[in-house]
Amino acid sequence: MTDDNLQEEQAEEAEAVVDVEALAKERDEYLDALQRLKAEFDNYRKRVARDQQELAARAHERLVKELVPILDDLERALAHEGDLDEGLRLIHRQFSDALAKEGLTEIPTEGKFDPHSQEALLSQPSDAEEGTVIDVLQKGYRLGDRVLRPARVVISAGADG
Repeated sequence: MTDDNLQEEQAEEAEAVVDVEALAKERDEYLDALQRLKAEFDNYRKRVARDQQELAARAHERLVKELVPILDDLERALAHEGDLDEGLRLIHRQFSDALAKEGLTEIPTEGKFDPHSQEALLSQPSDAEEGTVIDVLQKGYRLGDRVLRPARVVISAGADG
């Protein structure tokens, strides 16, 4: 082996050591960046969970604040039995208004049966056209655009035979 070959081999070894050191440094930088990103994501996840809990608590508090005056009126109506009928009407109106503020609407039941918002419990012969709602057994409600409870209805089976 000549001196030129030896020097060339030593230069290649030195270059390989420098490459390994550069790669190790780059690896450490990526690892550090990944660990920081993981910590940021964990903090974000915790913050979102905390925000969701606070939002639910505020919504719950707002609803209860709407219902407390109704409870007060109900207690007053019960204390004055002579005015019970009028008191109950007032409480019903307040309760309906409070729920309407929250987005509650009654499902309409006139006309044809709608399987998306109504539940047919019975089918009876009648003069009405087949599939027409003829009686409401329990009102149905929507909360926003979602059916909270379907209206329970009786539908016409058509004219008696």
